[in-house]
Amino acid sequence: MNEREEFEDYARARQDWLYRTAVLLCGDRYRAQDLTQTTLVKLFQHWERAGRADSVDAYARTVLTRTFLSEQRRRLLGRRLQTVEPNPSPTGDPALRVTLLAALRELPPRQRAMVVLRYWEDLSVDTVASLLGCRPGTVKSQCTRGLTRLREGLKDAEHITAEY
Repeated sequence: MNEREEFEDYARARQDWLYRTAVLLCGDRYRAQDLTQTTLVKLFQHWERAGRADSVDAYARTVLTRTFLSEQRRRLLGRRLQTVEPNPSPTGDPALRVTLLAALRELPPRQRAMVVLRYWEDLSVDTVASLLGCRPGTVKSQCTRGLTRLREGLKDAEHITAEY
C-alpha cells in the first residue's frame, strides 16, 4: 500500500473524530468542517512524517489544536460567533449541548483547547502540556479555571430555564 492510500484510509477512518473535536474547540459546525479539512490537508502534506509517528492520532490532534489556536489568534478580538450549533452527536439533550457549547465558547481559545483536550479527549496533563507547549502546572490551573467558568455558565443557564 502506498502512502496516499494509507493516508486516505486514515482520513476516512478518523475524520468524524477530528470533526467532533473541532466542533468542541470552535463551537461552530461550519468552522469545524473547515478546521477538519485544513487539518487533513496538513496531515496529507506531512504524511511521510505523520505516518511514522508513534501515534498518528496524537499527531493529528496536535495539528488540529495548533491550527485552531493559530486561526483564533488571527481573528479579531471581541468578534463573536453568530450562532451556536449543537454537537453533531444525535444522543443526549439538545438544549444541554447548546448550553455547553455556548459556555465553551465563552472560554478563551487556549483555555478552551486545554479543557477539550483534557476532559473530552481524556488526555493526561503532561500530554496536553506537550501539545500546547506549556508546563503541566499551566494546564492544571487553566483547566481548573475553565471548569469553574463552565460550571458557573451552566448554573446560570439552569436558573434561567427554571424561571420559565
